Amino acid sequence: MSTAAATTPTSPLTRVTARLDWRSNIIYLAFVLVFVLFATTLGDSGFLSGGNLVNIVRQTATISVMAVAMTFVIANAEIDLSVGSVAGLSSVVTAMTITSHGLVPGVLAGLAAGAVIGAVNGGLVALLRIPSFLVTLGMLGLAAGLAQWITGSAPQPITDDTYVLVFGGGNFGPVPGLLVWTALAVAVGWVVMNRTRYGRQVLATGGNPTAAAYTGIRTARIKFLVLLTSGVVASLAGMLYAGRLASGRFQWGQGDELTVIAAVILGGTSLFGGRGAIIGTLFGSLFMGLVNNGLILAGLDVAQQQVVRGAIIIAAVALSRKA
Repeated sequence: MSTAAATTPTSPLTRVTARLDWRSNIIYLAFVLVFVLFATTLGDSGFLSGGNLVNIVRQTATISVMAVAMTFVIANAEIDLSVGSVAGLSSVVTAMTITSHGLVPGVLAGLAAGAVIGAVNGGLVALLRIPSFLVTLGMLGLAAGLAQWITGSAPQPITDDTYVLVFGGGNFGPVPGLLVWTALAVAVGWVVMNRTRYGRQVLATGGNPTAAAYTGIRTARIKFLVLLTSGVVASLAGMLYAGRLASGRFQWGQGDELTVIAAVILGGTSLFGGRGAIIGTLFGSLFMGLVNNGLILAGLDVAQQQVVRGAIIIAAVALSRKA
């Protein structure tokens, strides 16, 4: 057989398609298709109204903020199931401290709650080498129970107007405050992931921790830091819940961990570590919010919405593969 016969020329389109990782970019196509579908079928129900579209962004802001930090955790081949419960705990700690000690101590106390839980998670995973799934699963119940216990299951009102304005309940000029927080979280996350040594170390540790250790990366320190950061950012999300809804409740964030993980995986981050996509995570979060909003406008009941969301989470895991 001649060399010419053995070599089959490929078209430019084929070469481009071969280079594209469709699993990492499917979220953008899915987002456009679902948006067009809802715009076509639910246009008369107000789906395309400016108020509804802004409401989608507001409703997904806390998910987006938590998902940015979760991108680092999953890219590091770990997982954090406690973020929803940490958000709820932080919201009530913040509200109670603001009532008794004022604005600044309240903000610091809310962040400290997430930092403590993140440090415990990180320490158990990095130092004792307990799987993060087990550690954070236990912390999920611990944080949720603690939030309910210290409040007696009662909501904790926030009457500080400055806090409500800054943490999600107001606007910065014409721009909703929650949109500003989302943009800030995504911008910081993208720069850290793609332009810093720390971001490269996170990906290297997640991709091959043994090889990363041989290159001098302190892999245990990286694992500790990603889980610590996840706890702090989850507490910030809880504070945004509290600001937007002017109260702290242990229910805030309940179940968010599954939505956050689905958003990260749909966005192109590998569940097995080594690859992270911050912009994809943002679109994954907006996609989940888009679906929730569309299902509500379509008149589906809560059980039917849960079925669809569960199917999306299964699809997200199925689309993930080892890099």
